[in-house]
Amino acid sequence: MELVNRTEASEFVLKGFSGYPAIERLLFPLCLAMYLVTLLGNAAIIAVSVLDVRLHTPMYFFLGNLSLLDICYTSTFVPLMLVHLLSAWKTISFIGCAIQMCLSLATGSTECLLLAIMAYDRYLAICRPLRYPVLMSRRLCLLLAGAAWALCLFKSVSETVIAMRLPFCGQHMVSHFTCEILAVLKLACGDTSISEDFLLVGSILLLPVPLTFICLSYTLILATILRVPSAAGRRKAFSTCSAHLAVVLLFYGTVIFTYMKPKSKEARVSDEVFTVLYAVVTPMLNPVIYSLRNKEVKEAARKVWGRRRTSK
Repeated sequence: MELVNRTEASEFVLKGFSGYPAIERLLFPLCLAMYLVTLLGNAAIIAVSVLDVRLHTPMYFFLGNLSLLDICYTSTFVPLMLVHLLSAWKTISFIGCAIQMCLSLATGSTECLLLAIMAYDRYLAICRPLRYPVLMSRRLCLLLAGAAWALCLFKSVSETVIAMRLPFCGQHMVSHFTCEILAVLKLACGDTSISEDFLLVGSILLLPVPLTFICLSYTLILATILRVPSAAGRRKAFSTCSAHLAVVLLFYGTVIFTYMKPKSKEARVSDEVFTVLYAVVTPMLNPVIYSLRNKEVKEAARKVWGRRRTSK
């Protein structure tokens, strides 16, 4: 019987904002503009970090990883979401839904760990400056980034397989604009407790734990900054830390609201609005807050652009 039900779920309908035509008309140009800014901004960060030798440091290595994650994360669902905002029939195949679910979970989870790694990198750079080149070696950078990508991919594949093996009943209409795992689980007519428990454990490990580590790192950083004798140095450091923390709180706050609040069978438009907030807005802001305000990146971008114009 389970096999028959799974075979019947050959595709899903993504309800999205179809009940709110005015929101759809408003979201299409906004999401399209934000997606293009995300692609261009993050691609520029990656290009500059690779092409300028002065930026071959751990900080910009992790920023490049973050930019790549943002491009991959938004690309898992935004193009299809834009098509559906203009279409009356919003379907996705069973396999396509599973792939979208797995990739969005993997990239989103990896970003949670990467933000914690970046906080640790800044802690070493500011609080242990003399030993920083030894402590944050190239090998350790590759190990930390590779472990984050690999572990989160394994976790996401496991969560997706467990969720998509459940029997699905009814009209297969997902009350979301993407194959978000919690929205898909609401369609299952089997026992979802294993999948929900697995998600809860993963959410605890990837949300409160890294967030606590980030807050601890920045507390130690701020304590070190307060001992800096130069007022200008303190202002610069405070500005950088506050900008970084703003993105961390925006990303973690919206994700925690989505994945750790009490579960409800009733879909609400506020859930999707929060998803847009952390899934579309945050990746667009990351290049501005983390890199484009940085003088080193600006100078490197001018240098790369100048070389390109000269070569022409």
